[in-house]
Amino acid sequence: MLTQRKGLAKTSQTPGKTQLINHFLINEKWYIVDLPGYGYAKTSRTNRGEWERFIRYYLKNRESLQCVFVLIDSRLEPQKVDLDFCFWLGEQGIPFVLVFTKADKQSKLKTDQSAAAFKKALLQYFEEVPQGFITSSENKAGREEILDFIADINTRFQSPI
Repeated sequence: MLTQRKGLAKTSQTPGKTQLINHFLINEKWYIVDLPGYGYAKTSRTNRGEWERFIRYYLKNRESLQCVFVLIDSRLEPQKVDLDFCFWLGEQGIPFVLVFTKADKQSKLKTDQSAAAFKKALLQYFEEVPQGFITSSENKAGREEILDFIADINTRFQSPI
C-alpha cells in the first residue's frame, strides 16, 4: 500500500506462510522491514515460538530502528497475541504505532469501535496509547497519514554510527 507497487511484498492467504524478513529500500535512503507475523500462523507452536524469539531479538538489537508499525486486523476483537506484543514493545522501550488494517471490509463505525476497544485494552498497562492509523490497502485509506509520519521520523533520524 505505501509504495503503490502491487506484488512487492510476498503475501499469502494462509497465515504464517510468509516466513521471510523482507527489506525494502525506499528512495535509496531508508528501509521498511517487513517481519513475518507469528500470532496467527498455521504452524506448530514450536515454530511460532521460534519466530517470536527471533523477531524480539531482531527488534531489540536494531540500532537504527526508529519505529515499529504493529498491524492490527480492525475486524477482530483485541487479540491477546497483539496486546502481549505491544506490552513487550513498551517494556523494551521500543517506539511503536498501531496500524488498524482492512478498514474497507466493514463499516467505519465497526472499525472505530474495534480500534477504540484495542486502545482501551492497552490503557490497562500504558498511561498513554500510541498513535494509531486506520488503513485499507484496497482504497488507500491512511496511506498519506502514514507517509507523513514516516517523513517526520526520517527528518529527525540520527544515525547511531
